[in-house]
Amino acid sequence: MDLALSIAKSGLEAQHENLEIISNNLANASTTAFKKSRAEFQDLPYSVIKQPGSPTSGETTGPNGVVMGTGTKLVGNSKIYTDGSIVQTNRPLDIAIQGRGFIQVQMPNGAGMAYTRAGSLQMNEQGQLTLPNGYIVQPPITLPSQFSNLSISQDGIVSATTAGSATSQQLGQLQLADFINPDGLQPIGENMYVATASSGTETLGNPGSQGYGSTHQNALEGSNVNVVEEMVSLIEAQRAFEVTSKAVSAVDSMMENLNRTT
Repeated sequence: MDLALSIAKSGLEAQHENLEIISNNLANASTTAFKKSRAEFQDLPYSVIKQPGSPTSGETTGPNGVVMGTGTKLVGNSKIYTDGSIVQTNRPLDIAIQGRGFIQVQMPNGAGMAYTRAGSLQMNEQGQLTLPNGYIVQPPITLPSQFSNLSISQDGIVSATTAGSATSQQLGQLQLADFINPDGLQPIGENMYVATASSGTETLGNPGSQGYGSTHQNALEGSNVNVVEEMVSLIEAQRAFEVTSKAVSAVDSMMENLNRTT
């Protein structure tokens, strides 16, 4: 009976964690460039009461044994890096990435690099391109104090017409960072990720080059959360939680009846 309660408890905990992941997906359905997560579960080690293939006589063996499961556990919540929809903003400093790659930014106080696909770029007091939190895009690109006709091409070239010039001038080129295992990146909030041993180190390349996505000006990448799919998953997780809780009640009732008869 104790094992049955332990198994049911693990199921309740697993579905509660699943609900948390789904809730976070739904909460970020409108977050720029958000990537949804999926819960990954594994069954716990089995208790072998009778080994499969154990001898049943001097000449025969049993076709199966008695192996009791001990429950389930959450082993990961994988990020799904499919592209979100492109949302037109008509803001020259907005860029959407289609395909693989992240914008690289320098975190303050020597904390290293962070990576994002949320391309709502800003300018600081020195004209450098930054994220809304002020983190500077790498490699740095500085816009002049007076410019017009800002253009960001699909291969990341930033150009503008500067004061005193009638022709557009190239001011720099955005680069994208990619990883052998993007699922190993650690989300840290603010639409940013940091590299881990699991993700591997970044490789840099120009947008549109082989293996890298392209940049699209005047647009942002939307969240890849499908609200209808998440609602279906939410209902399934809720039902699984309810059914597992009934197993707890059933075990409790059986133990109560057992105590009455002993």
